[in-house]
Amino acid sequence: MKKSFDIYEMITNLIVEKLEAGVIPWQMPWKSANGMPKNLVYQKPYRGFNFWFLLTVADKYQSPFFLTFRQVKQLGGHVRKGEKGYPVVFWKMLEHEQKDGSLEQVPFLRYYTVFNLNQTEGVDETKIPESDAHDHEFDPIADAESLVEFWSDCPEIRTNESHAYYSPGLDYVGMPNPRTFFKDEQYYSTLFHELTHATGHKRRLGRHEKLSDHQFGSKDYSQEELVAEMGAAYLCGITGLENATIDNSAAYIKSWITKFKEDKKILLIAASQAQKAVDYILENQFQPSQAAEAALVDYQAEAS
Repeated sequence: MKKSFDIYEMITNLIVEKLEAGVIPWQMPWKSANGMPKNLVYQKPYRGFNFWFLLTVADKYQSPFFLTFRQVKQLGGHVRKGEKGYPVVFWKMLEHEQKDGSLEQVPFLRYYTVFNLNQTEGVDETKIPESDAHDHEFDPIADAESLVEFWSDCPEIRTNESHAYYSPGLDYVGMPNPRTFFKDEQYYSTLFHELTHATGHKRRLGRHEKLSDHQFGSKDYSQEELVAEMGAAYLCGITGLENATIDNSAAYIKSWITKFKEDKKILLIAASQAQKAVDYILENQFQPSQAAEAALVDYQAEAS
């Protein structure tokens, strides 16, 4: 019997190829008024752990800009009394002399403290760039819309948030306004990521119940991020959006898979869990779209 087309295998192979070839850095695919967290003086966005950590801080203070205590003073301002700073971590390579006299480069974790702009007063306003939200005419994509609309136990989706997230306690998804995304396809890729998270809720697949450590940056947290992005990549493939989103998905996965020293087995484990998540969404469509029906037929053919 001829093997049917496997969308999951195709997307997984595509991502692995991107990882092996080297992928472009991950880009946040929307620009709200807050924007990406960055240093006010150097205007460079933070990367890695610092990006994710400061993204929530920027949301709290409604400003994307951060400064060190010294930078605040240099710009004529001061940190407000009682405000506490936030750590920015980085690796510094130190030379260590071995017993045989050779020098070895040893990574040493360091950190410095930054403050959000809105924790300060008196900073020279001419040094603060405008931070307007991106705005474009959003054109909904039918197959992607249908997949979400017809998911029978889809969580509530709240728009006009400053960033994308899933709230497991309240079981809802928060999304920035679709108009703030650079491309329509990126909106759906981000939405699919958060909806894949939602499949792990205890009243759906119960995946989150099996994770012991939900702290940001933990192995369990990183594994769940891989599952969510793999799920998003699959859903983009099913709805025909993968060409416009695959590079960013691969780059996002790259940023988390480093937690596991780029172990491809971890990616395959995440892929398996992501497929279960996507199958759940497809199997719970009360009026399946043509794209969803086609993917489900292929899946059932594989299982038979």
